[in-house]
Amino acid sequence: MSLGFVFPGQGAQAVGMGGEFLDSDPAVRRRFDEANEALGFDLVSVMLEGPAERLAETEVTQPALLTVGVALWDAWCGRGGPRPAVLAGHSLGEYTALAVSGALSFVDAVRLVHQRGRFMQEAVPVGEGAMAAVLGLEDETVADCCAGTEGVVAPANLNAPGQVVISGAASAVGQAVEACKEAGARRAVLLNVSGPFHCELMRPAAERLRAALDAVEIRQPEIPVVHNVDAGVAANPEEIRRKLVDQLDSPVRWRECVLAMRERGADRLVECGPGNVLAGLVRRIDRALEMASVGTPAAMEAALQ
Repeated sequence: MSLGFVFPGQGAQAVGMGGEFLDSDPAVRRRFDEANEALGFDLVSVMLEGPAERLAETEVTQPALLTVGVALWDAWCGRGGPRPAVLAGHSLGEYTALAVSGALSFVDAVRLVHQRGRFMQEAVPVGEGAMAAVLGLEDETVADCCAGTEGVVAPANLNAPGQVVISGAASAVGQAVEACKEAGARRAVLLNVSGPFHCELMRPAAERLRAALDAVEIRQPEIPVVHNVDAGVAANPEEIRRKLVDQLDSPVRWRECVLAMRERGADRLVECGPGNVLAGLVRRIDRALEMASVGTPAAMEAALQ
């Protein structure tokens, strides 16, 4: 049996995440303290105490989720957990995977995603962009519905069979939602998000991110990381840098990423972060894959067994 680890992105956050490990795992406390020091503000108090509205701000959510994901990885390793053969992360989670793999230092990674969140938030004024979830249609049908609208809108997250998230200008997303309903979607609803992520409206943010990435060292990963933009593994650090820039205004090909992990031999996946959002997607993608989550000490002990 070969193991793969997956790391969640925005939407998985919850006030209190990781807190149950603090009393029993000094490594988690050290990682939390390291995040506070790297960012220069008390991220951990927002993670543990809220308010939820502050935690939901993109520039806070992203370093918070990365910190929890890496801290849970530390806890897994400290308990003698087996080393995975391959890693992947959903959107922001790709940075967590790269930090775990050794491609990025934790300090660089947490600072990068803090900047990334700010760039994404500032790329489009609040209210001018939107995202929507579409259930029950083929990917190609959703893409056709988007193409038939006026304005910028396109598939942003190709999450699982029959589950696509679209992103773009608010008016165009609204048109595409109606087109998807007319095409037979089981459900098509607007999401409560702060911006139109993973579409061409994020191009200004991608250019700012390019400059930020140029300022940090990226090393060859010690564990292969499957990237969102093409479900491939980068050949070298410069390719990693390029894929991270492209990721910001390109769709997350999560279904393909999971299948690529399977092709690399992973038949059991561990979701390393709060909640079990990715576990639900993985079950829709390939029911033959075993799935475990490690967001609480009890869940981690069960996974280790």
